Amino acid sequence: MIISRRALLAAIPLAAQNPNYPPRLEGFEKEVYRKVDGVELSIWILGRAAGPAKPAAVFFFGGGWANGTPSQFEHQARLLVEKGMTVFLADYRVKSRHNVMVPACVADAKAAIRWTRANAKRLNIDPNRIAAGGGSAGGHLAAATAVLPGFEDGGHLRVSAKPNALLLFNPALVLAPLDGASPNLDRNTTERFGADPVTVSPIHHVGKTAPPTIIFHGKADTTVPYSTVEAYQKKASALGTKCVLEGYEGQAHGFFNYGRGDGSHYRKTTERMVEFLREIGYVK
Repeated sequence: MIISRRALLAAIPLAAQNPNYPPRLEGFEKEVYRKVDGVELSIWILGRAAGPAKPAAVFFFGGGWANGTPSQFEHQARLLVEKGMTVFLADYRVKSRHNVMVPACVADAKAAIRWTRANAKRLNIDPNRIAAGGGSAGGHLAAATAVLPGFEDGGHLRVSAKPNALLLFNPALVLAPLDGASPNLDRNTTERFGADPVTVSPIHHVGKTAPPTIIFHGKADTTVPYSTVEAYQKKASALGTKCVLEGYEGQAHGFFNYGRGDGSHYRKTTERMVEFLREIGYVK
């Protein structure tokens, strides 16, 4: 299936592409989690508070590894804070702003998880209850932090970059062919990704130690076909890991975003997300 970059971007709400970059997130704290190649990468924090250490979630925005803004998951963040979590919205380098490819994006995502865990005591979060989430390319990055080997550089290298749970929204999980599963983006080549597609393809590396995962996906998604996440869920489940796939009839790429349509699918996905987090002991 050939999907152009234009189609990929068109499937993402305008608010999630570039107009709100850098984001202005009212009530969030902002810190720098990484300095690389002259770039300061920020992370926005909501829900930090005294008391018992809280479970956390780190979200990565979508945009085809080419653009996007951390504000994409602002509303999910506010909801999870209401449920007792601390939430982080991470920036990372992208093609349009920093002329990088997928390996740099993955390295930044891993650095964001390491920074969060390394600072757990200061941030008053539980280092053993850190979920990673994201949409589309951001969903790929969240999954990458959990299952891809390598791509480790920067600070806190003795700290694990692996999250304890995954919250994935129409994620790109199949970047190279595997057992009949077809690649889900155009030009799945080394030139496209900046690496051998297999090395950055989560389905090729998911194993028995993958964390509990929930995937939200539209069954009418032509940007990241539903069959690819079905293949990932099937493989992960066969290995004995908890991997739940929530499919939505007639829904296209980006259906879950706040402000899309009548808002019903934003509500449905966030309600199910909270239920999943309750199942794994992150919220009461």
